[in-house]
Amino acid sequence: MTNHITSNFTGGRHLEYDIERMTRLMAEAQNALQNIHELAGLDEEEFLKNKHYVSSAKYNLLVAIEACIDIAYHLISKNKLRLPRDYADSFRVLEENDIIDKELARRLILMARFRNRLVHIYWDVDDRMIYRIITENVGDIEEFLYNLRKKLREVD
Repeated sequence: MTNHITSNFTGGRHLEYDIERMTRLMAEAQNALQNIHELAGLDEEEFLKNKHYVSSAKYNLLVAIEACIDIAYHLISKNKLRLPRDYADSFRVLEENDIIDKELARRLILMARFRNRLVHIYWDVDDRMIYRIITENVGDIEEFLYNLRKKLREVD
């Protein structure tokens, strides 16, 4: 099923998307964020002492980031926007088309680059950095999801 969202950022242009796919991807990201928030409530030393906490944080960060990337690629594909060069560039494409603002795009680009590091250079990711990210930086994902939900509600 295809539905449309109308965005103030796009000058009234309709953006096409599959409502079931978007709902599923946003729910996956939200579930991962809930798990991350539980882990972020732990004391740093308690978090770092337990390898299962660290592994869970890494996995849930990957799920949340992947869901955001999948959302970006879905919007790009459905609306025949410029093909991104890589995952990070998908957020630049959304920004170029006024779907997200420049500052959020910048932060999401960094997030996508972190995802690449976590997947491809996982041995070089410091556990303290993971703790800092789950306690200080998941707001970027939440802001992305919030902005999209707001736009989806504008047409309901």
